[in-house]
Amino acid sequence: MRRKFNRFHHHHRPGIWFKIRAALIQILVPLICFQCLRTLLFPSTFDVILLVIMIVLYASLMLRLF
Repeated sequence: MRRKFNRFHHHHRPGIWFKIRAALIQILVPLICFQCLRTLLFPSTFDVILLVIMIVLYASLMLRLF
């Protein structure tokens, strides 16, 4: 008797979302460092909000919330 195979196999290549997620993680680290230095040197409300948004996005990507 043949077994029904599931649509998602463990040996498939990662989908487009996993590639985008990996690229975002690699891009966000230097951007967060640069934004942190910029916020420390020239603080403004926009810089602080942008830094917080990038840190939350990075944390959510690392915790796989997205």
